[in-house]
Amino acid sequence: MKKLILSFFAVLFGSFLIAVPTSISQFIKTDQFGYQTTAQKIAVISDPQAGYNSALSFSPGTTYQVRNWVTDAVVFSGPVTAWNGGSTHTQSGDKAFWFDFSSYTTAGSYYIFDPTNNVGSYRFEISDCVYNNVLKGAMRMFYYQRCGFAKQLPFADTGYVDGASHVGPQQDLDCRLYNNTSATTSKNLSGGWYDAGDYNKYVNFTWGTLTDLLLSYEQNPAAWADDYNIPESGNGVPDLLDETKVELDWLLKMQNPDGSVLCVVGGGGASPPSADVAARRYGPATTSATYTAASVFALAAIQYNSTGMTAYGSTLQAAAISAWNWANANPGITFYNAGTLAAGEQEVDAYGTFARQIASAIYLYALTGGSSYKSFVDANYSNMHLIQWTFAYPFEGPEQDALLYYAKTTGATTSVKNAVKTAYTASLKTNNADNLPAYTAQTDAYRAYLADNNYTWNSNQTKSKQGIMFLNMNVYAMDPGNAASYKNAASGFVHYFHGVNPNSKTYLSNMSGYGAENSVSSFYHSWFEDGSALWDEVGISTYGPAPGFMPGGVNPTYDWDGCCPTGCGSAASNALCYSETIDPPKNQPIQKSWKDFNTSWPINSWTITEAGIYTQAAYARLLSHFCPGAACVSTGIHTAEGRTGLVEMIYPQPAKNELVVKFYGTSTKAVSFVLFDISGKELLSSKQAVAADGTMEIQLPVVSAGIYFVKVVSESKTEVRKIIIE
Repeated sequence: MKKLILSFFAVLFGSFLIAVPTSISQFIKTDQFGYQTTAQKIAVISDPQAGYNSALSFSPGTTYQVRNWVTDAVVFSGPVTAWNGGSTHTQSGDKAFWFDFSSYTTAGSYYIFDPTNNVGSYRFEISDCVYNNVLKGAMRMFYYQRCGFAKQLPFADTGYVDGASHVGPQQDLDCRLYNNTSATTSKNLSGGWYDAGDYNKYVNFTWGTLTDLLLSYEQNPAAWADDYNIPESGNGVPDLLDETKVELDWLLKMQNPDGSVLCVVGGGGASPPSADVAARRYGPATTSATYTAASVFALAAIQYNSTGMTAYGSTLQAAAISAWNWANANPGITFYNAGTLAAGEQEVDAYGTFARQIASAIYLYALTGGSSYKSFVDANYSNMHLIQWTFAYPFEGPEQDALLYYAKTTGATTSVKNAVKTAYTASLKTNNADNLPAYTAQTDAYRAYLADNNYTWNSNQTKSKQGIMFLNMNVYAMDPGNAASYKNAASGFVHYFHGVNPNSKTYLSNMSGYGAENSVSSFYHSWFEDGSALWDEVGISTYGPAPGFMPGGVNPTYDWDGCCPTGCGSAASNALCYSETIDPPKNQPIQKSWKDFNTSWPINSWTITEAGIYTQAAYARLLSHFCPGAACVSTGIHTAEGRTGLVEMIYPQPAKNELVVKFYGTSTKAVSFVLFDISGKELLSSKQAVAADGTMEIQLPVVSAGIYFVKVVSESKTEVRKIIIE
């Protein structure tokens, strides 16, 4: 954008001056939310050599600056260094440069500036609180994923109000067995979370999800507040535990009186969720699902007991023991649902079932001190991959978490816990080039290394798990001498998610209200479906998708459906193969195998952009380690600091004849609104009351299409936003 001259700002803001870079360059990549004060802070600058943007080029100057966003003052300057001697980074197709400004620690709002090219970065904050409200925003994904639960004001954000879903005939309150739909098989299986972009609910897929969320609470309880604007907020229980209770209560319903646990509920799909009227069916009890439930029930009981919710903890403990007993007595009971019920195959292999059995024994031992659980672990731990392979890697997060948990549990057998710690430490520290050696060798130009073959479907979950592995080294104090390196390595994955990647993309949806200026605008989800006038895409539909969802991530194996281009059943279906350009994400370097899109079959965008509760939980756990919690006092001024700003959103974008300004809160006091063109000319000035729902409608004058600025002034706050009018 063009830099507005100071005299214009003096008129526009009075004493409240705002400076912006002359032009924002997506080649200068920073964490779009920001950095903690004493954290490692490294901007990555790219010069594309391969991929969708290879026709562009960027040659950074030799010296970069950190500038104050408010005053434009230069507060720090330093050299730019070429990554790997100027080599092209194969995974991204970019030449890369690093600008290290870690030594600058003063809280405030900033941007990076390239004096040679007269361009700058997106705005970011430096504050120890910078991620607190990002975590809240991301955790609200689980609220929107609640099944059978009405999303209503004031808890739902504007545009995402919806009635309770799947409460109709033969739905979750009257769910029937998949192969016997008589009323005799009816069960109340309501509640829980939608698993992903569809409305299915899988027990086995909750294993990693709940393990991550419950351990994130145990490992850093201070990060988890009671003010996430969910119906349970303010009840004295951290909202994380209120939210996990939603899923645990559903799992309790999935448990039969004999202790066995049903494996899946599926069927249907509509937008919004309350419009789904399809019948719902459940799958039978299986050994793997029952061990999954035993594991998470036991781990959850530990957490709820620690908060004083001992009655609920006792319920979970009894359920865990009952599930353990049934699964031990009924090995090998499986149900492969693909093609019969729900889209994703929920059954796991024999090792996956065994790993859940080990985890159940570990958490039951930690919960009860029962010697039989300990004996089982001691007799069988050596069959776990971590011990057999001496290899820790991000595809076995909950398996490794369970073993580490045993190693820190009072009374654990010394030889067993030493074997676990030794194997994990050796793999993280020296024995695997994917782990700490990748950080110290600066293997990834974007500072969040995964090996090529680890970039698969759902790479964002894998990325989070890799970051968690580094943090585990510090949580369990397994290599104190390298503690700073493990934390810095993990922070690289946080920054990758927040914009330090080849696509300059914050991999969370619709996060401009939290400070990310280039976040995901569209992703695969039945609610936020392709073509929806309300929810399809930020800036195109009225609202875009709900904020805070993390999609699956870059996927170099992406392709359209195998029926394309001519075998999809009809000329009309074949034509769908060409309904959307798929290059990118096809034919790209690994880290550029991305596109913001939500097109369904046969384009199959879900293999890149579908959000899932497991992906969300892994990211939330990773981020929570960088959130000091309620004790943190915010010092920044940007709305990235959270829901303390004035304007929540302005829509639609682009606008035509009118705008709606949505404010935080529902104050009915008068607010002033001023519209300026880019030269500083005032085009409209009005003052009116905010409606009870927190919105204000503005009728726009007839103007040329282009970029404009609006200034909104309340009694205590002034904010300026850029808008587009067409």
